[in-house]
Amino acid sequence: MLDLRTTTRSALPAVQRFAAHLTRDAPALFTFLGEPAIDVTHWRAEHAIRPAVVMRKVCGRNCSVHGVATQHILTSVLRTAHQRGLDPAGLLVTNVRAPTPIVPLSLQA
Repeated sequence: MLDLRTTTRSALPAVQRFAAHLTRDAPALFTFLGEPAIDVTHWRAEHAIRPAVVMRKVCGRNCSVHGVATQHILTSVLRTAHQRGLDPAGLLVTNVRAPTPIVPLSLQA
């Protein structure tokens, strides 16, 4: 489709990393042209994380690594439940009541 390789070498590490990235990921760069289901932009992903960004800004921030990890996990579970039309409260209650952390069957791919 498009040959992104070049015979010219750069001495700059950042340019070398970028060239390696293009070479490695070239087959996926224009996948959206042949696959109508793939978005051209990352708007949907940005839109999906917006509630978490607003929460972080309203609450100030997370003050610990554990708090950040907890917020990421909860946000992911809640968003996935929403996208799949599942009851988020039910999923959280099921997981809290489990003797060990689980991934409910309804969330497994």
